[in-house]
Amino acid sequence: MDFTVAIDGPAASGKGTLAVRLGQAFGLPVLDTGKLYRAVGVTVAAAGGDARDAQAAEAAARRLDLDQIAALDLEGPTAGELASQAAVHAGVREALFDMQRRFALRPGGAILDGRDIGTVILPEAGVKLFVTASPEVRARRRWRQLSQRDPGLAYETVLADIHLRDARDSHRAAAPLRAAPDAVLLDTTDLDIEHAFDAARRIVETARDRWVRPS
Repeated sequence: MDFTVAIDGPAASGKGTLAVRLGQAFGLPVLDTGKLYRAVGVTVAAAGGDARDAQAAEAAARRLDLDQIAALDLEGPTAGELASQAAVHAGVREALFDMQRRFALRPGGAILDGRDIGTVILPEAGVKLFVTASPEVRARRRWRQLSQRDPGLAYETVLADIHLRDARDSHRAAAPLRAAPDAVLLDTTDLDIEHAFDAARRIVETARDRWVRPS
């Protein structure tokens, strides 16, 4: 197995942006696994179903193809909420497990970001980061992003959604959000993106220099 990077963390912690920047810096392909769950939720809803329906969500997950995802509108709070609803189902997570593993184990290595990468999908990753920030800071980041599309969106609404998703993701029975025991914690509460990226880059560089390819 080649060198891989697992990045986990709650919503709006900055893990997705860091994953993309690290991919560019180290020449590694990046998979935002959150998009898989958004795609499942959006697909179920588009068909008139309910993402909270385990059977419907699992069926959508088993039909999902990575090439289809680019054509879907996965931005905005609605897609995020649908993703959180779909992700609680063990059948959905099982259906998407192989897809994520195949991406992670491709020749040359890869970077995956999500909520259970270091604990479930890629426990043998060359380095694991758990990226976090305070709920208030994460809500402010997400509000700034979403308010460009919806100027009437209130910060308090986004904060409430952050708290709801944190609770759902952390307490679900299937692969709850938590840091792997050997993950490096990166708290971005007081960091801008450049300082956060610099810290993440140094963590990955150090791990890569010490990494020994499994025999």
